[in-house]
Amino acid sequence: MKSAVAQIGSVLFDPAATMERVEQWCRTAADQGAELLVFPEALLGGYPKLQTFGATLGQRTEAGRDLFLRYFRAAIDCPGVETVRLAELSRELQMHIVIGVIERDLGTLYCSSLLFTPEMGLAAKHRKLMPTASERLLWGQGDGTTMQVVATGVGRVGTAICWENYMPLYRQHLYAQGVELWCAPTVDSREMWQISMRHIAYEGRCFVLSACHWLTKDDWPEDLREEGGTIDGGSVIIAPTGEVIAGPLKREGLLFAEIDLDQVPRGKFDLDVAGHYSRPDVFDLQVRTR
Repeated sequence: MKSAVAQIGSVLFDPAATMERVEQWCRTAADQGAELLVFPEALLGGYPKLQTFGATLGQRTEAGRDLFLRYFRAAIDCPGVETVRLAELSRELQMHIVIGVIERDLGTLYCSSLLFTPEMGLAAKHRKLMPTASERLLWGQGDGTTMQVVATGVGRVGTAICWENYMPLYRQHLYAQGVELWCAPTVDSREMWQISMRHIAYEGRCFVLSACHWLTKDDWPEDLREEGGTIDGGSVIIAPTGEVIAGPLKREGLLFAEIDLDQVPRGKFDLDVAGHYSRPDVFDLQVRTR
């Protein structure tokens, strides 16, 4: 199975233009034979790096509230027009798509990851459990109801968004569900992140596909361009042995890798019969869904 990650950026505060960009890269990946394509965190809706939204301890500015309104309007509904279009693309191109979005639900925004399959359309939604640091000014917290691994035509797909990958119990929850294709949409472009991806692939004996933003000054609207931040990629694809089989990428574009799911059980040969050091006789992982 040929897999791909797309290292691209949003057109910030312009979801329609971002959706056009997403469709273009979906078609490019499909033309090159990809059956699974992973996009970065918060791609639809955007990751407004370095923006403070006028927030200090105990105080908000009116300009900051105006910027948040602008961000709120750029988020997407789920389901909504964008998810309908992504489901159509998945079916038309016969390609599985994982994409990071900013999801608007009544008055709350969530950093979510969506999975689309040719057979099911929108097959799964995962909301980031704990936004990192000042992200909590913008996004609500997910809960235990959206932490599923999904059996698809290309393998068992699970998602951990950015620094959720540093939550050991969440990792164990995905391992316990037999994740084979670990999708990690992110905005973390540091070398340390790539080291973490190798560790997770080796710990979980699964393939890891990490898609990072490639965000430039040109992706910002003119009035925010000077103060807006950039993100310089580092997307990777890792085998269950911990070996980097594609990347890290340091430009806009696609990474491709051939994935043989037989490598997953082969990699578990030196682990216990359950496929991981789970020791259910000693440890009991309980997930609260309410």
